[in-house]
Amino acid sequence: MAEKKILITGTNGFVGKNLKEYFLSGARDVAVLSPLRGELNLLDADAVRAYITSSEPDLVIHCATIGGARKTGYDAGAADVVAGNLRMFMNLARCLGPGMRMISMGSGAEYDKRYGVPKITEESFDAHVPADDYGYAKYLISKYIEKAGNITCLRIFGLYGKYEDYTFKFISNAIVKNLLGLPIVINQNVVFDYLWIGDFCELVGRLSEKAPTYAHYNITPADPVDLVSLAEMVNSAGKNKSEVKVLNPGMNTEYTGSSERLVKELGGFNFTSYEEGIRQLYLYYASKLNELDLETVRKDPYLKFCKKADSGTAGKP
Repeated sequence: MAEKKILITGTNGFVGKNLKEYFLSGARDVAVLSPLRGELNLLDADAVRAYITSSEPDLVIHCATIGGARKTGYDAGAADVVAGNLRMFMNLARCLGPGMRMISMGSGAEYDKRYGVPKITEESFDAHVPADDYGYAKYLISKYIEKAGNITCLRIFGLYGKYEDYTFKFISNAIVKNLLGLPIVINQNVVFDYLWIGDFCELVGRLSEKAPTYAHYNITPADPVDLVSLAEMVNSAGKNKSEVKVLNPGMNTEYTGSSERLVKELGGFNFTSYEEGIRQLYLYYASKLNELDLETVRKDPYLKFCKKADSGTAGKP
């Protein structure tokens, strides 16, 4: 039997880079295709068709995305977030030939972040149309996937692990601050779902081996966690004890999803505990500290983009 060919987009990014590393490791009988932007422009429909036609991947794992990050002020002033994400997705989806499948990375933002439903299930999709451009783009893509038949959407809420942007991503940022003896600053506490990147890759790997039952799955850990608790775990993982500062009282809108459908599909899954994931990530950053942009971490320029719940609505759906 010929080896399976997997095309992974966005391998310069956090998710794609980890997935590429995962599929290239071990004894998996797969060939990984991972063209960079200079080799394949996903916004160019003709270029995408030519690449898919010539390479004939069995599976496309679409990780490339535009927008949705706090680092850019959640796309303030950006004009191409919806069009860019739709074009990349459609340019790939339209080229899937017989027998080809696609896994597309979605987002919990598809449910509309304004409405905090604890451990929201996939059945709640389309109760609201997201107001932000990033969530709206992912929402439209999911509407297409509903009827596609050969595409699976994995809705990511939060991920953490090596290769993420430690200058603003909370867990990595907190670890680096702790290593530097700096305080860990939280704009407002919130309950969140953070999935360890190792678990994420294993879940995607298992889904890549079969045609899933459903078109959409939340890809989240079993248990949610709040930011203050995570900061305390970071303190427990290291020798330094960083001061934990919370700038605004109350709780922000919860952002969590149920993984029950996914776990049932796979016949069970043992998630890595937050304590263990943070311990592993702490050791990683301790070994890389001299290679990091520590000045940006000290200045913390992206904290200002953290959103705070409106007075009187914090913690309410």
